[in-house]
Amino acid sequence: MTTTTPAGSGSPPLAEPPGRLPLSALLALATAVFITSLTETLPAGLLPSMSAGLHVSESATGQTVTVYAIGTALTAIPLTAATASWHRKRLLLTAVAGFAAANTVTALSSDYVLTMTARFIAGVAAGLAWALLAGYARRLAPPHLQGRALAIAMAGIPLALSLGVPAGTLLGTALGWRTAFLAMTALTVVLIAWITAAVPDHPGQRGSRVPMARSLTVPGVAPVLVVTLLLVLAHTILYAYIATLLGDLGRGDDTDLVLLVFGAACLVSIWVVGAHIHRRLRSLTVASVLLIAAGAGLFAVDAGDFAVVCAAAVLWGLGWGGVPTLLQTAVGNAGGDQADGAQAMLVTLWNVAMAGGGVVGGVLLDTLGAPSLPRGLLVLLVPVLATVVVARTHGFPARHADD
Repeated sequence: MTTTTPAGSGSPPLAEPPGRLPLSALLALATAVFITSLTETLPAGLLPSMSAGLHVSESATGQTVTVYAIGTALTAIPLTAATASWHRKRLLLTAVAGFAAANTVTALSSDYVLTMTARFIAGVAAGLAWALLAGYARRLAPPHLQGRALAIAMAGIPLALSLGVPAGTLLGTALGWRTAFLAMTALTVVLIAWITAAVPDHPGQRGSRVPMARSLTVPGVAPVLVVTLLLVLAHTILYAYIATLLGDLGRGDDTDLVLLVFGAACLVSIWVVGAHIHRRLRSLTVASVLLIAAGAGLFAVDAGDFAVVCAAAVLWGLGWGGVPTLLQTAVGNAGGDQADGAQAMLVTLWNVAMAGGGVVGGVLLDTLGAPSLPRGLLVLLVPVLATVVVARTHGFPARHADD
C-alpha cells in the first residue's frame, strides 16, 4: 500500500529543515486537541454546580455532553465537504474561534436552552476540528515522521482526560463552574494567537467538494471504520462509568488516582506508538487491543485490591493511549486521495460510538450491574481483533509501503 498525503498536498515547503518536526506547530495542534477533548468532557466533573446554576436536574445537565457529541456526529461530514477547498489554517482558526464563542456563552448563560445551543455549536466546531487536525499534523512533517507528528498532536486527548478534567473540576469547585469555562475561553484565545504565529498554512483540496461516499469504496477504509466504531464503543462503556465500577470494587475514593495512573500510561503509549508507527502500525494495533483486553480482564476479576486496580488501569492506558493515532494514521493511509472524507467519517463514527457507549453502559449497569461493564468491553473486542487480523492487506497492512 502506498502511503499518500491527503489531497491538496501541493503545499509550500515546510518551515523546518527536512527530517525535523515543527514542534511549535505540532504542540499548537496538540493544544487544539486538548481543548476539543476537555470542552466535551468538562461538564462531567461539574454536574452538581452546573445543575444548580441552570436550575435543572443533574440528568438534564448531563445531556450537555450528549448534545456536544450529537453536534459533532451530525455535522462533521457535511462541514468537511463544504470546507474542503478552504486553506487549512483559516479553517483551523475558524473551528478554534467556535470553541471560544461556545465556552464563553456556556460560562455566562443561566438559560438551559441557550446553554444547550452553545454546547451543540461547540460540538460542531469539534467535528470540523477533528476532521482537520489529523491530516494537518501529518502534512506538517516529512513522510517518515508523519506517525510521530500525529502522536504529538493526539497527546492532547489523554492530557485532557487525565489532567484537564480533574484540574477543571478543582477550579470549578474552588471558584465556580463558570470560571472553569471562562478559563477554557482564555486558553483558546492564547491558542488563536499561537496558531496565527507558528502554524504554517496549507491549501485545501482542489475542487469544491470531497465525495464522502467514495471513501467507503477505497480498500482498507471500511475495516478501519468498523474497528473505530467497535473499539471506541467498548472503551466508552468502561470509561463513562469507571467511577461507578471503582465504587462497586470498594475503590470509589481512589477514582482520581486511578484516572491519573491511566493517563500516565496513555502518555507512555503515545510515545511508543509515535516512535514505531511508521513501520509497525499493524502490530501496534493488535498489541493495543490485547492490552485493553488484559486491563478489562483485571477489572472483571472483582478483587478490589488497589494493586490489581492500578495494574488494570496501567494496561488499559497502555492499550488506549495510542489508539487515536493508530486509527487516524490507518484511515489516512488507506484513504489516499479520499483521506479527508475518510477522516470525517471516522470522526462521525467516533462520536456515535461515544454516545452509544454511554447508553449501552447505562443499560448494562442497570440490568447486570457494574461487573458487566468490563465484560461487555471484552465481548466487543473480539470482532475488533478479528477485523484487524483479517485486514492485513488494506487497512492494517502487515508491511509498510517503504519496506
